[in-house]
Amino acid sequence: MTAGTPGTARAAGAAGTPQGAPAADPIQAPGTPEHRWRAWHGFAGLPAADLPVRGRVVVVAAHPDDEVLGAGGTLALLARAGLALTVVSVTDGERSHPGSTRVTPDALAAVRAAELRRALDALGATDAEVVRLAVPDTRLAHHEEQVAAALAPLLDGARLCLAPWTGDVHGDHEAAGRAATAAARAAAVTCWTYPVWMWHWARPGDPAVPWDAAVAVRLPPGTAARKRRAVRHFVSQTAPLGPDPADAAVLPPEELAHHLRDIEVFFT
Repeated sequence: MTAGTPGTARAAGAAGTPQGAPAADPIQAPGTPEHRWRAWHGFAGLPAADLPVRGRVVVVAAHPDDEVLGAGGTLALLARAGLALTVVSVTDGERSHPGSTRVTPDALAAVRAAELRRALDALGATDAEVVRLAVPDTRLAHHEEQVAAALAPLLDGARLCLAPWTGDVHGDHEAAGRAATAAARAAAVTCWTYPVWMWHWARPGDPAVPWDAAVAVRLPPGTAARKRRAVRHFVSQTAPLGPDPADAAVLPPEELAHHLRDIEVFFT
């Protein structure tokens, strides 16, 4: 996950917003507390997602960690069922801390790729193929056609595509979702989209969210535990790189809590 279209760490950006002042970027504004989501009765009414039982699933992420945050439990269930997984990192997430003096973008890209591999192992998806497209982080919207073209051969013969939601209010996420949706449509492959930042800026029952198109994957306790272990591998995003505000965690505990539930939501 890279926070905000400019790629600045979310915690640093939030600290710079005066209390009570509207934020130009909803991701930088104070978010919806997780306890409000967990108390929402709307989750109970979401129909169960009909996951494929064989074949291959292509999972598209704007940044390494998006796929685990938004769909990690689902990936664990698919891997356990014996489906092949192709995980596509559209960018390497090298701009998650653009002001850092502790780590270069190239070094951060390598760190995040290694974190993803360890997270997939924790999910039981050890055999997942990881494809890195190396599109510039925070610039994905300028490369949508290139991304769609790169996804086309990967989607050939796939049973399902999972990609970031096109309404996530994050430029890279939305562009990755649009490219994946277009490529999947051309390949006649069903594409479901998963929200990431939506849980921060939206509220339960939010009319800006297409709840009528939502389906749910409910995670058994063991699967939810696997996802929690997987998420912990993204140390570069969940812990500060150093004491400087530019090295703040992109996913502080209150943000991370949105992704540690026993349910995952997709828009069909």
